[in-house]
Amino acid sequence: MTTAELDQLCIRTIRTLSIDGVQKAKSGHPGMPMGCAPMAYVLWSRFLSHNPPNSEWINRDRFVLSAGHGSMLLYSLLHLFGYGLTIDDLKSFRQFGSKTAGHPERHLTNGVETTTGPLGQGFANGVGMAIAQKFLSVKYNKNNFPIFDYNIYGIVSDGDLMEGVSSEAASLGGHLKLGNIIYLYDDNHISIDGDTNLSFSENVAARFTSYGWHTQRVDDGNDIDKISLAIENAKNVKDRPSIIQIRTHIGFGSPNKQDSADAHGSPLGEDEIKLTKQFYGSNPEKYFDVPNEVYDIFNKLSSEGKIKKESWKILLQNYSEKYPTEYSELKQILNPTKNNEWEKSLPIFTAENGNIATREASGKVLDAIYSHFPTLIGGSADLTPSNNTKPKSSENFQSNNYGGRYLRFGVREHAMGSICNGIALTNGMIPYCGTFLIFSDYMRPAIRLAALMGLKVIYIFTHDSFALGEDGPTHQPVEQLTSLRAIPNLKVLRPSDANETVEAWSFALNYKNGPVALILTRQKTNFIDRTKYFSQKNLYRGGYILAENNSQPELILIATGSEVGITIKAFEVLSNENYKIRVVAMPSIELFEEQDEVYRESVLPSNIKKRIVIEAGSSQCWYKYVSSKEQMITLDHFGASAPGEIIMKEFGFTAENIIIKSKKLLST
Repeated sequence: MTTAELDQLCIRTIRTLSIDGVQKAKSGHPGMPMGCAPMAYVLWSRFLSHNPPNSEWINRDRFVLSAGHGSMLLYSLLHLFGYGLTIDDLKSFRQFGSKTAGHPERHLTNGVETTTGPLGQGFANGVGMAIAQKFLSVKYNKNNFPIFDYNIYGIVSDGDLMEGVSSEAASLGGHLKLGNIIYLYDDNHISIDGDTNLSFSENVAARFTSYGWHTQRVDDGNDIDKISLAIENAKNVKDRPSIIQIRTHIGFGSPNKQDSADAHGSPLGEDEIKLTKQFYGSNPEKYFDVPNEVYDIFNKLSSEGKIKKESWKILLQNYSEKYPTEYSELKQILNPTKNNEWEKSLPIFTAENGNIATREASGKVLDAIYSHFPTLIGGSADLTPSNNTKPKSSENFQSNNYGGRYLRFGVREHAMGSICNGIALTNGMIPYCGTFLIFSDYMRPAIRLAALMGLKVIYIFTHDSFALGEDGPTHQPVEQLTSLRAIPNLKVLRPSDANETVEAWSFALNYKNGPVALILTRQKTNFIDRTKYFSQKNLYRGGYILAENNSQPELILIATGSEVGITIKAFEVLSNENYKIRVVAMPSIELFEEQDEVYRESVLPSNIKKRIVIEAGSSQCWYKYVSSKEQMITLDHFGASAPGEIIMKEFGFTAENIIIKSKKLLST
């Protein structure tokens, strides 16, 4: 066979593996892989620098399938390149316990760079990956030592570009001149509803040009030489991200379903598959067929990736000898050993500091630990002075300073969350980001995916309740705490004072299994004297006994955040009146629920039914600890515009009201 014939055989194999996998599962999206197989093959065979035997090689090019519904395309490539997916894995597409889920999942499948499926997320993840690469290259690369010189490639769809998160991310990516991004746009003109002209008639290239992107168009998605030339052109553009609009045909080769919505999200059917394979020149009676010539080609390509990795290892060895200090730091970042020297820098707040907002305490923690974490990078969604997210010694990350560690995300909360996911997907990087708690709603899909992937992202959510005051109910969170607590694998911490905020940051920096949300106040919180009450270091257990006047209490008061301070005031009054009271601080329900039953019983004995929860938010998540709404001082309606202290009093969040409710409950 000629080289051109072998190329077509490989493309045909990718297509048939994809449609066979979808047919076997009786569900999935065959049309996109059929149309995108040529561009994917060109990218992976001619440009992508990767090493399948070592899929986590830090200088590999990243490939993001933002159009995650076309997952069989990626699985076929991973199988052919030797990432460990077998033919049996392809046959178990979308089945319980398989490595080939309906949409790509990073934690599940070797070679998947990021979990995609919710459209637009992968697009924005790639921007985060590109930011991380630019930062690492400026920090560690030296003349003749390009330790980090990889690119971010991706395939994006019409649906990706319709989602707002991709617009946010594209705007920021263009502003930052991220020339290490090359996206291939699958312009197939079809969505689930039908022709994209029903809802999408904009000039995509013009839009991206206005964002500051380099744009090209390839009119024939099957012309692999033109696609190759366009990618080569994009690689030569260093000062702008690139998008290549490639006109494809969804369900290419299907006589009855090409260019129709029918090819998008349903199997072709046995009869149509046979007709399609006849069109391709494949044996219509064979399923999951990979000719030996195809395996030979991909084995050779995989070996070339291994050679690139070995050459890079030699480069790194020479680098370690010439730049031992930088190499030592890099090694520690990529393969961290236990080193808590930074904890000695954590601030300790005393009565002399007075009452301070936990957002202010958080800013002081960031200042203290910043120099100890050289790859801690983050910012705010245009709320820097409100979120206290900019360390004093930090510099802005900009196109003229990729070594800066402070990210100006602009008013782009959703992209901010998704970009942080992309940064976190880069080994050694620790991203954080800030906004008002109310606006966590804008970034919820990104938070959910961070939790699903187990990414180390730290969220700084300030202005944590209606106590923020005059901005009114549009800015006053009510349901957000409960909503965030409902996300599996997300740790939500609402510290009660400055010292508990220190411990919350300590937990977030030490925690490796998923994202952490720090819920912080705008209003000042009461200083809690830990010489009188139990230590803030118990925060690691989620809930703990903060104060008690009797080991067999009659009543337990459970509080979080700024409400702990007023609860302590109520406790002191009730103690003076000889009531047997315990105060439990509950900064994290999730952490508390992870403790063993013995500990949880010691804090909240099941035989003590008289309890009151105090939290300036929705009551919904507290019914596991109390039996009725009457045992809560919470908020299940929207707030109001007025000074914070006025609203707190109006809504019953005072020590006096806690005392009244406590006495009423104790009298029953």
